[in-house]
Amino acid sequence: MKSKPFLKRLRLMAANLLIFTAFFNAGEKLAAATGKPNVIVILADDLGYGDLGCYGHPQFKTPNLDRMANEGARLTQFYSACPYCAPSRAALMTGRYQFRSGIVNNPAPDAGINNIGIPASEITLGQAFQKAGYKTICIGKWHLGHKPEFYPTRHGFDEYLGILYSNDMRPVQVLDGEKVVEYPVVQATLTKRYTERALAFIERNRKRPFFIYFPEAMPHKPLAASESFYKKSGGGLYGDAVTELDWSVGQILAKLKELGLDEKTLVIFTSDNGPWYGGSTGGLRGMKSNTWEGGIREPLIARWPGKIPAGHVGHEPAIMIDIFVTVLTAAGIPIPQDRVIDGKDIFPLLTSNAKSPHEALFAMQGPKLYTVRSGQWKLHVIAPNKPKQWKPDEKWIDQRAPDGVTILAPFEQAHPSQYPGVLTGDETKAMSLFDLESDAAEQHDVAGQHPDVVKRLKAFYDEMNGQVQLAEQNRRSAQAQNR
Repeated sequence: MKSKPFLKRLRLMAANLLIFTAFFNAGEKLAAATGKPNVIVILADDLGYGDLGCYGHPQFKTPNLDRMANEGARLTQFYSACPYCAPSRAALMTGRYQFRSGIVNNPAPDAGINNIGIPASEITLGQAFQKAGYKTICIGKWHLGHKPEFYPTRHGFDEYLGILYSNDMRPVQVLDGEKVVEYPVVQATLTKRYTERALAFIERNRKRPFFIYFPEAMPHKPLAASESFYKKSGGGLYGDAVTELDWSVGQILAKLKELGLDEKTLVIFTSDNGPWYGGSTGGLRGMKSNTWEGGIREPLIARWPGKIPAGHVGHEPAIMIDIFVTVLTAAGIPIPQDRVIDGKDIFPLLTSNAKSPHEALFAMQGPKLYTVRSGQWKLHVIAPNKPKQWKPDEKWIDQRAPDGVTILAPFEQAHPSQYPGVLTGDETKAMSLFDLESDAAEQHDVAGQHPDVVKRLKAFYDEMNGQVQLAEQNRRSAQAQNR
């Protein structure tokens, strides 16, 4: 016979279970009643402006993204706030230019750069959605800090699966939550595994609102594709990786349709910065790591049946920080009022021929402000990097290449002679002005012909640069006090 204390505990457990079940069911009914939309932000890694079929690539096959564009909208003048990873992601996650959060360079464990990460004072997209009652997940590359206090699970995400930094930074480890679950990592499996986790998350949360931040692995080097896609695209290893990336997006869209969530879900696809070797800028000058158009102009595709008209193409300038404001506004979530939010709601650009909400857009490289764009004009206040031109037979040693031990990926990686952008054009120098309406490839410096435009854009630059310098001074003072 069971003792009375045991039976009492058993009854209490049963009662608690009933209460929890009732509470959970009530939460599901409330979420359904409020009609909150689901939001999915898919961020490719180092995808070029010209890497997709719908942006003009002659060879890479991207039928799912092309269909997404046909069923929704795409922008032709969308920018990252930086030509490389972490600062761009900080801008997306906070709606603020990266100097405000202090993430102006990349954390890198194999380079001993361990103290850069998202501050506790910042409000991320994950935290904003989580506070509004959404289930949240981050799948893929975080790169907003790899010390425990910077983990996605501590900044608004209920779940996390992925690598905390770039997939060529040692040690390459996959975390599930806060636990390392794979090392070394078979990188050819990443896109498939990430996609499977996203599909499972959608299935589990189909009756309540969810937010998925999906920073994909590809096509960041080392390029890798699963057996189903390896050597199948006809476009080399880069093309294979892009094809599987496209498949991944297709799987997400198919799952939404299968579960009847199409009209309840806003999906946005873009990339963190321009392409690495083997990719395509679509005829723009430069590449990843510099502030020519090829380094910062990105594809952006958005789909929300019934809300975003099919086949819309927007040609007005917008930038990464706008995603924060746009998706929160679409979900009816208040924008933080206790800090500077630089982003704007660009939903009108996705649905109509509205004008850009920005008077000026800025791009940084490291802690310095490099460029300003206003309307058709772009001013390089600081000159972009001048790339080296490699010959196909020239030897190149990549210190972060696959080694078959710590970095597991195909050895046939792209060579620097496979430069993704335009290498021609007027001399690289400071205070160069380009008319992007007639010269998107930035070939002809027209600063001499338009001194009034230079003066106007430089005034925008000086005003923002004052804020950049003040933020840097404050950071240094804080660091000195903490020593």
